[in-house]
Amino acid sequence: MAKRISLRDYQEGVMARLKNVAATAQVDARLGVKIGGENWLLDLSDVAEVMPLPAISSVPLVHSWFKGVANVRGNLVSVSDLAAFMGLGSLVAAPAARLLLIHSRHILHSAILVDRMLGLKHLADLKPDPALSHQSAWALDAYRDAAGVSWRSLDIKALVSQPAFLQTGQI
Repeated sequence: MAKRISLRDYQEGVMARLKNVAATAQVDARLGVKIGGENWLLDLSDVAEVMPLPAISSVPLVHSWFKGVANVRGNLVSVSDLAAFMGLGSLVAAPAARLLLIHSRHILHSAILVDRMLGLKHLADLKPDPALSHQSAWALDAYRDAAGVSWRSLDIKALVSQPAFLQTGQI
């Protein structure tokens, strides 16, 4: 017969295992996403959640890249089309498109649209490509993978501190 365990002991055990996994996980892992046809790398700690596209309610008198607000578990979240903001064309809603919620330590209740998820990428598997680096305040280092595909690092903190990103209204 299985030993009974209290809910509190179970939760403490789960938290201890999660802390252990986090401590031993690769620190060079980044989340790969496609935005406006380009490959981007995001620090996992900058992402609160990734989810399928919910219904987005438009808001009048805003820039075209600000798509509106979405209800995410009872919270209104502002939704920005990052591809359109960067001048790479607007996101076409497709089954692979995702809503990426930005971690609240950077900005509250904010999300960006991405074309699709590309999985985890390890910086150790990529080679720096200085020719593509620092083309904007939010684009950090650039890399190439073994297949020659280019990747750029997206600095979420720098992005959400840009006045142009924060000023969604056209007034």
